[in-house]
Amino acid sequence: MVFVKICGLREAEHVEVAIAGKADAIGLVLTPSPRHITAATARELVTTVDGRTLTVGVFRGESVDEVERLATESGVAAVQLHGDYDRDDVARLARLGLRVIRAVPFTDSDDRLGADLLLVDAPHAGSGEQWDYAVMAERAIPGRWLLAGGLTAANVAAAVSAASPWGVDVSSGVESARGQKDATLIRDFLAAAKG
Repeated sequence: MVFVKICGLREAEHVEVAIAGKADAIGLVLTPSPRHITAATARELVTTVDGRTLTVGVFRGESVDEVERLATESGVAAVQLHGDYDRDDVARLARLGLRVIRAVPFTDSDDRLGADLLLVDAPHAGSGEQWDYAVMAERAIPGRWLLAGGLTAANVAAAVSAASPWGVDVSSGVESARGQKDATLIRDFLAAAKG
């Protein structure tokens, strides 16, 4: 069964839809983005989740001090790091008891820097941009990794077949407009990815 993360959730209703559809993780964007929420809002959603699925705080370029502060304030169980972080940053966050997901473009998927998971994305994360997922089958990435970038209910099964990831991550592919999640699209994506 493929691990599925639904990213960029901002409302309790969509969190519940994701959990009902058996999402393995939800992403809460704590960095500037159309999907941004405050640490306080993230904490409310983490409370709603109540341990039923993995909660992931998403960051891009914030200092490791800021990541630590926001992760603590929001109560997320994991952090997803986009940008220029190093092995020491990953180790520091892991020492806090956080699971760490290192997000990289598919052109740079060689070193996870000690992170628990690698997320391999399109060159511009969150853009909804599709790419040649089959290129990942040739790379034979060790360990668990998530495929992201341009995934939708219509293409996720084919993308998984082509790339052979351990899991998938979706954000724009379950939106009716940029930053606006759609409950039906979330349900459809989870059914297609899990089916």
